[in-house]
Amino acid sequence: MANHKLLRLSTTLLLIGFLVFEVAGFLHPGGGNNHHAAFAAAANSLSWTTIHLGQFVGTAALIAGLLVLYFALGISQGTPRWLGFFGAMAAGVALALYGVLQAVDGVANKQADAAWISAPAAERAARFASAEAIRWMEWGAASYQWFMFGLALVLFALVIVWTARVPRPIGYIMGLQGLAILVQGWVIGTEGISATLQIPTMLGTILGLAWVIWLLIVAWRREESVQAAIG
Repeated sequence: MANHKLLRLSTTLLLIGFLVFEVAGFLHPGGGNNHHAAFAAAANSLSWTTIHLGQFVGTAALIAGLLVLYFALGISQGTPRWLGFFGAMAAGVALALYGVLQAVDGVANKQADAAWISAPAAERAARFASAEAIRWMEWGAASYQWFMFGLALVLFALVIVWTARVPRPIGYIMGLQGLAILVQGWVIGTEGISATLQIPTMLGTILGLAWVIWLLIVAWRREESVQAAIG
């Protein structure tokens, strides 16, 4: 049996993180691979830094929820223990990479894009090239961050399916989300913010919300069951 108190804490962090990240992402200006449009949107946005800080806070809460889940599952031996351990390590690396990503996207991109917008005509080409270089650094950081986050989800999914400390279908859905996120990492690394990214992103969002809510329901029902048994 999983530790119901830690499981409840884990699912609360996961849901809060998911909601904060999605709301911040919804407010994020678009532009995709159209660099002129994307750079202009970033330069003119008054909330650019705040939005990216919100995305980081949401991701930090998500990763914290996964780490608490590692302890909540209470796997103390065998292969599942090591799968969970490496999943927790991958989640920690994903958070570190996301910090780098948001430093590049939320701060460096903003400054480079503002410098391009305000540069005199003679300097605009050079400023645009600098902004593009930073944009490509953003893609690289995002690609590897998604790889590590997807790997963490796949490893945690294997632990859940292997041990059944929580219902196995939750693990299956989590694993599918992890695979969708791995695809996101590949697309960003090879194509940038292209239209190809829409399908794996949508799948990752739907699958993530599904297993988080399911796990939250399981956690609260187990809490009620324990209280009823004590009573």
